[in-house]
Amino acid sequence: MAREMFGDVVKPSISVGSKQWYTLPLSILAHVAVIGVLIVIPLLAADILPTPPSMMAFVAAPPPPPPPPPPPPPPQAAAPKPVVEVNPSAAPVQAPSEIKPETGLDVTQERVATVAGDIGGVVGGIPGGVPEAPPPPPPPPAPVRVGGAIQPPKKVRDQSPTYPPIAQSARVQGVVILEATIGPDGKVQDVRVLRSIPLLDAAAIEAVRQWQYTPTLLNGVPVPVIMTVTVNFTLR
Repeated sequence: MAREMFGDVVKPSISVGSKQWYTLPLSILAHVAVIGVLIVIPLLAADILPTPPSMMAFVAAPPPPPPPPPPPPPPQAAAPKPVVEVNPSAAPVQAPSEIKPETGLDVTQERVATVAGDIGGVVGGIPGGVPEAPPPPPPPPAPVRVGGAIQPPKKVRDQSPTYPPIAQSARVQGVVILEATIGPDGKVQDVRVLRSIPLLDAAAIEAVRQWQYTPTLLNGVPVPVIMTVTVNFTLR
């Protein structure tokens, strides 16, 4: 019994190394190839599959292209040139290069009328001529001062001054001396104060303006004169 049991150990019926020498390397290569295919195929599949949204969130989208430039503005239409109306009766601005003789004029009739003396004027002018404007009046003579050959005119109308109440209350009195210009008609034209009493000047001027004198003649012509007059204010 023991012999049968341990007989196979002593003399094994299966011999090791009965296979060929290249069986083991081929087996290793086959296992490596299978393992490599199992690793490479998932990697290739990962490149084919779409990228998950979580990964795309970290990738910035490219900026949009810039807008096209605006089209250039249309060219403005040229403003029409203003039309200048030319008056045919207006005088020319520039002198003509030559003067053409006028045609269609009957000079004979104008000469006959001028010779006859019925219508005055010259050939080509207005029949009867243009009446001349009257000469301007001579300028008024300058006023002359009384003295020497110029006698002072005589007063023909007098006017007493009105005593101002404020001057009466202030007990102001005296003589106001004025210079009066008397026109050719004898009326007082202008008055100015030579010696003043402030409270009495206005009343003196108002009274002298109402005075009237005889006209003063120089070579038979009435002329304005300048003379000195006095107005006396006396309290009663």
